[in-house]
Amino acid sequence: MSRTRLVIATVLTMIAFAGNSLLCRLALKDTHIDAASFTIVRIVAGVIALWLIVRLRDGVAVRDGSWLSALALFAYACGFSFAYTRLPAGTGALLLFGAVQATMIGYGFWFGERLRSLQLAGLLCAFAGLVGLLLPGVSAPSLQGSGLMLGAGVAWGIYSLRGRNAGEPTRTTAGNFLRAVPFAAVLSVATLPWAALDTRGVGYAIASGALTSGVGYALWYTALKGLKATQAATVQLSVPLIAAAGGIVFLGEQITLRLLIAAAAILGGIALVIFNRQRTE
Repeated sequence: MSRTRLVIATVLTMIAFAGNSLLCRLALKDTHIDAASFTIVRIVAGVIALWLIVRLRDGVAVRDGSWLSALALFAYACGFSFAYTRLPAGTGALLLFGAVQATMIGYGFWFGERLRSLQLAGLLCAFAGLVGLLLPGVSAPSLQGSGLMLGAGVAWGIYSLRGRNAGEPTRTTAGNFLRAVPFAAVLSVATLPWAALDTRGVGYAIASGALTSGVGYALWYTALKGLKATQAATVQLSVPLIAAAGGIVFLGEQITLRLLIAAAAILGGIALVIFNRQRTE
């Protein structure tokens, strides 16, 4: 892949990932769709988009994936949707990607990867930023929403770790999305008394599933072929910043001093861990 194509694919992917946060927040803030309905519509739309990509590109049926990975994918999508009923786009994306990186870094540490002193300092800095963001105060985000988003980030980190050696990435993702549909259907039935739909909400959910999830993941797997692991981890740190900017422009959200300081501490701390790991590889 040429460097130009790699850069374009990477930039579009980061925009797509941030777009997921914006579309979800927009749907749950400005339309009548409920979080459970948004989740199942998003997953089904993702299935259709990924199935079409696999079918047109490879000419094969979708058979890859696993139930455990599908459960992690569903847990991410569910926590993500319910968290955004209570969180601004930028704050949610910061918590999500912070939890993803912490999960993947923690996994490496648990299985024998040792951290240098600067990496430990980075982890402490990131943890301090998270604590500072969640401490009670006028501008503190919802504790319940934050917990849901952190759980979604852990689930996405687990899904990402399981997917590293799971075969062809796009076909595997399509299979996992397909297997996640029954989980989402159970959630929809359980929350049926609170179900609500409208045209705009469903449209945002379809866009989230088909475009920013389905096509976004396909672009990401294309970009991953030209990125080192540490580069891939680092560029994802841009997503909360893009989501925060989009929240200001499209949702009229305010950026607080608390969020700016927390973002600098969390993203800076994680970057310190990643860059120092790259130097020791």
